[in-house]
Amino acid sequence: MASGEQGFSKEERAAMKERAAELRAEAKRQKSADKAAAELQAVLDAHAAMPEEERVVAEGLHALVLEHAPMLAPKTWYGFPSYADADGKIVVFFQPGSKFGGRYSTMGFQDAAQLDDGDMWPTSYALASVDETTSPVIAALLRKATGQGA
Repeated sequence: MASGEQGFSKEERAAMKERAAELRAEAKRQKSADKAAAELQAVLDAHAAMPEEERVVAEGLHALVLEHAPMLAPKTWYGFPSYADADGKIVVFFQPGSKFGGRYSTMGFQDAAQLDDGDMWPTSYALASVDETTSPVIAALLRKATGQGA
């Protein structure tokens, strides 16, 4: 700044505004990353709290979601391991059977899932295992639910 001038130049003010915007964006990314890490940890903790048989199924579903629907973010929903779209809406969740004394666990889909098929379609499935038989079916449902086709 030349002697006798008051304040910052137009260019200097623009540069400061740009830097302030960069810092805000960086803080937002960090906050978002921290939140995502915390939500993932909550899902992993929910898995760890399950009886062994259900934990194996929940972890299998988790692996399939990460592989076939990586755009979904892990988070807990009513204590269930769940996966949300970019708007934060739950698409798919895992409800362990032991949570309410049921005889089987459930893989369920919420309204954000794009499973519509005419006037009637299933939105939940009893899930006893994730194996070579069930994995392709689950993967296809995940792709359909996220708008990737079957």
